[in-house]
Amino acid sequence: MTGSLARAQLVLAHLKLWQRWSTRGDGPFGRKYVGKVDLQRVGLMGHSRGGEGVARAVQLNAELGEPFGIRAVLLLAPGGFLRPNLPGVAMSVILPYCDGDVSDLSGQRYYDDTRYSMTRDPAARSTVLLMGANHNFFNTEWTPGRSVAPSDDDWTADDKAEPCGKKSKQRLTAVEQEAAGRAYLAGFFRLELGRETALLPLLDGSNTRARSAGRAVVSVMAQSPHRYDVARLDAPSGVLTGAARTRICAADCVRNADGRTPHWVADPPVENLPAGRATELSWTGTDGRLRFDLPAGRRDVRQYDVLSLRAATEKTTDLSVRLTDGRGRSASVPVSKVSKALQPLPGKIADLLPKVLMQTVRIPLAGLPVDLRDVRSVEIRTDRVARGTAYLADLSFSKPSVSHWRPRMLPVLSVADLDMVEGDSGPRTADFQVRMSRISPRPVTFWAEASGDLISDVVVPFHARVTIPAGHRSTTIKVPLRPNKRDGDDIKFIMVLSGSTDAMIGRSLADGTVRDDDPTPTITISPGVGTEGRGGVVFQMKLSAPSDRGANLTAELRSGTAKLGTDFINPQEGLYPQVNAGETTGQFVVPIKDDKLREKPETFTVVITAADGAVLKVPYRVQGTIRDND
Repeated sequence: MTGSLARAQLVLAHLKLWQRWSTRGDGPFGRKYVGKVDLQRVGLMGHSRGGEGVARAVQLNAELGEPFGIRAVLLLAPGGFLRPNLPGVAMSVILPYCDGDVSDLSGQRYYDDTRYSMTRDPAARSTVLLMGANHNFFNTEWTPGRSVAPSDDDWTADDKAEPCGKKSKQRLTAVEQEAAGRAYLAGFFRLELGRETALLPLLDGSNTRARSAGRAVVSVMAQSPHRYDVARLDAPSGVLTGAARTRICAADCVRNADGRTPHWVADPPVENLPAGRATELSWTGTDGRLRFDLPAGRRDVRQYDVLSLRAATEKTTDLSVRLTDGRGRSASVPVSKVSKALQPLPGKIADLLPKVLMQTVRIPLAGLPVDLRDVRSVEIRTDRVARGTAYLADLSFSKPSVSHWRPRMLPVLSVADLDMVEGDSGPRTADFQVRMSRISPRPVTFWAEASGDLISDVVVPFHARVTIPAGHRSTTIKVPLRPNKRDGDDIKFIMVLSGSTDAMIGRSLADGTVRDDDPTPTITISPGVGTEGRGGVVFQMKLSAPSDRGANLTAELRSGTAKLGTDFINPQEGLYPQVNAGETTGQFVVPIKDDKLREKPETFTVVITAADGAVLKVPYRVQGTIRDND
């Protein structure tokens, strides 16, 4: 569908080659790399659709009998149509703000979909927002002046518009963009594979800059494996008081702005999986409070370095975050003091900019005048601005940390193809079988969605969150059908698995085929009659039964006593009679010419040369008669 499977297979084939070359010593390098390649410490990088390809490779790898040690994945301006998540694997997503190809920055969904997909996930993940960067300049073969084939700057909106127009001073040159990309790519793999912890500040959300990134402006959101989630803010939580209200939103957070909302983009074939659920906090006074009480046994937060959350806004606003300890002492920190998250990102282009993208609010705990051994509550307060709206997610205490990779941490889900006969009456279901590679000690959930060109009303559109209970290994997804006795096409669609929790997804796509088993109706065509000056000769058609396909005929005209071109003519678009789907009758008209001659009725022949959706022995001939009006 998107080429991700082929790309993933190519990646794994490449790793298998290196496995052979580094153990047997054959191939183009002889024994040069024997014993020198550690395939249990592998990092993958993919750009554009290659990003989805390497993500898919992680999933396919999990199905192998002896999987490679893929520990880290960097997704560079990735596409993500199938919504794969990557639990247990260190991940960083680089989003170029001026991406004109994946212009909705939907690669953000890798981060959003994965962040809570595994209980006690040991992997760190981050999103790097790279201002001034476009899509193509990460690839020399897509960069003007550097490529062999024709190439261009993919940002095609107003050349002068800030900050992404080609003439904007905020845009990075190709050389600058490549340097910035290289800095974060190298930093990520040196951190996660080389364990160079000195590089942790590059990707922990503190926005420490790499000098090698040049003048690039970068914003990082990060999730550490060493954290205490106070409130995910993806479901109703906390105690709300004062002139404030909250709602949980996803696709409806920002209305009519798909191109500006990376968290909340809905694309086929996974259009209905709730994406980036967040809390929308709106207030009309300075006394609003959203309080989260820490339970007994979870109040000592000394092991953590920061309190953080993600936030976004459409208009400049501000909030404060307040910690209170068991003795009533408190510390309040304005968001604007530690983050630009509540300032809109730059740009003003309809349906493109500014992006409404969550950024990190990171509050260091050191030095706060509260007892970190006994923090009783965290509050988000509206005491900075009298009126406003903000989107909030992922409130947690954390300590920056590298990932702690372990092989075969999760069972692997796979869905099988389906081929069945429609039947004549219901209710019936199309039953897709889903199996796991092993039993899980905890419930496994995933999103299942039937997608594709559902060309009749036989297959009912379907999507659902599915659970495999702990101790079980399989389940059946039942897609409702509406069988009928009408002839129709075989229906082909796909079943997509995505959004899993506590499992990897291996085979995420299955083909579904519901074969029509109803007889094709016969068609009869009555001789046509028409009078000069009244338009044409009308032929009536009738099917023996209604059909979901309709009937489509191909016809030619033959002269008789009436001559083609003199007495009657071919329709300009050709002669293709049809009976519409669901109907049993139709007609077609052969145009006739009006002359001033007094003459007897004249005839011609319509020859049906092909019939689709109806039984008719061809060639089939039917006569048309032209009556004189003089």
